[in-house]
Amino acid sequence: MRAIRAASAALLGAAALALTAPTAAFAVNNTPYDFRVTPSTVAPGGRVTLTAGGCPSTTTVTSGVFDVVTVPQNGAATAVVDQDATPGAVYSVQFNCIGRIGTLDLRISGGTSTPTVSSTTTIAPSGVGGGLGGSFEAMNTTEIVAGGVLVAAAATATVLVVRRRAAHRRH
Repeated sequence: MRAIRAASAALLGAAALALTAPTAAFAVNNTPYDFRVTPSTVAPGGRVTLTAGGCPSTTTVTSGVFDVVTVPQNGAATAVVDQDATPGAVYSVQFNCIGRIGTLDLRISGGTSTPTVSSTTTIAPSGVGGGLGGSFEAMNTTEIVAGGVLVAAAATATVLVVRRRAAHRRH
């Protein structure tokens, strides 16, 4: 009977830990290295930070919306988005690290909520543009520590409640 209670408490604690894990830990970066464009949505004329973590050499970054940028080994660089970038458009940002190519999207803010269609425009169906939309850059140390404290408090409370119930049942 005690083994069942202990297993239940352990399972409850593991579930609490899994539910409080940062969602960024589950995000998948399908590029060969840790390439990032921050923020992923920017206004025309705005600045983006280009990061090429894990690349053993310099990385060349190209896009139709800013000049060619060279990122140092395991470093970051800043690019200025062209003033004439089309609001609402999504531009491809290509990272090249010793021939290994990674591509990410950069969305230009300020577009209309409904597309305008002219007689010469063909609209092809596409998937939903989901994601965090540039609202989430990174977690800072304070947020990580606060999350860890909450998880530890939940685990401690679980153990205390289970032990208290076990002590009351012995009498």
